[in-house]
Amino acid sequence: MINTPLAERMRPISLNDYIGQEHLAGENGIIKRSIDSGKVPSLILWGPPGTGKTTLAQIIANTLKRPFHSLSAINSGVKDIRDAIDIARKQNFFNNPNPILFIDEIHRFSKSQQDSLLNAVEKGIVTLIGATTENPSFEVIPALLSRCQVYVLESLDKEDLIKIITQSIANDEYLKTKTIKIESYDSLIRISGGDARKLLNALEICIDQFQENEEIKINDEIVQKAIQNNLARYDKSGEQHYDIISAFIKSIRGSDPNATVYYLARMIEGGEDIEFICRRMMISASEDIGLANPNAMLIAASCFQAIRAVGLPEARIILSQAAIYLAISPKSNSAYAAIKEAQSEVRNTGDLPIPLELRNAPTKLMKSLGYGEGYKYAHDYENNFVSLNYLPDGLTNINYYKPGDNNYENKIALQLKQLWSDKYNF
Repeated sequence: MINTPLAERMRPISLNDYIGQEHLAGENGIIKRSIDSGKVPSLILWGPPGTGKTTLAQIIANTLKRPFHSLSAINSGVKDIRDAIDIARKQNFFNNPNPILFIDEIHRFSKSQQDSLLNAVEKGIVTLIGATTENPSFEVIPALLSRCQVYVLESLDKEDLIKIITQSIANDEYLKTKTIKIESYDSLIRISGGDARKLLNALEICIDQFQENEEIKINDEIVQKAIQNNLARYDKSGEQHYDIISAFIKSIRGSDPNATVYYLARMIEGGEDIEFICRRMMISASEDIGLANPNAMLIAASCFQAIRAVGLPEARIILSQAAIYLAISPKSNSAYAAIKEAQSEVRNTGDLPIPLELRNAPTKLMKSLGYGEGYKYAHDYENNFVSLNYLPDGLTNINYYKPGDNNYENKIALQLKQLWSDKYNF
């Protein structure tokens, strides 16, 4: 029995064996050219799990014959970082190449932990290689980010994954002693989600279902039986979290109910917080639908209350109903555009004086200063309306709200024109 997992046994030690990431490690890739020149900068490798970040860091160190120190942000603190830097400093003499300090999941480091790296990186005591599944723009402090190149790794495609399986069966010391026939790659590739580690773990589980001298045939049925509880890869705190909710909202905005329900299903199957989904739907109900269908906000808010009362699994039906309703609703971003423009005005002009007639006058002094003087109570007039300048001086005849072109807001536009014939001219 082999104790080391197949994924670890098959970890490449040179770029010749490295599969995927052609834009980085291929013949004309930026990292390949850096290795060939012998000058590799501090860098951040950003990509999904199982795409070769750790392997690439080790290959760089092996090829350039650099000392390699590895820390995991999960169980390392500032002291561990300082100890690693001290060791690196002692190795950095007589023109020896500076060591590589590899930090896995660097996004998990706090600001103070990341700060402790700055001096060593800036002075070249170490070449930092950080690996992250999170967007470094949000998770790595600007001072450290400015000292590193950021390279993006992509999920492995079908061709790459098949190469990994074929190479493993042909080259692994244990597997090449067996008779293995892959009748179908589809289920293995689907389960992997572009993750080489997950792919090889699944392959190894399938192979282990067979007896020692038995001919091994891998097909979709074998894979599905061996891998019982596979769910689509979904990191609730990572990049997938943001990518899928973004696709969900954009599908609502784009009035595509099919795509909307698909991404909703991805989130539900991945274990996403259903209240988070509902909060984003309420935002979309105002930002993307708004006054074209004011009921959309009521539906989204009702959905939030209902899923809290019901819970999963039935809450998925309520979410589906609300999401489809939002997707098929007419769209208008007029409310979003209005507040955005008004906020810009406030930032540009500051705290302009409120017209005296609109000010509250709870004391005699305030009344003597003219607070509230000249104010006309709208309900005292016909149609509950009276023309009055409600904006500060200098902001008259400004239209932040511009009705969208839809049935509901066309009625609003007509009403505003009738009330404010001198102001609203859409």
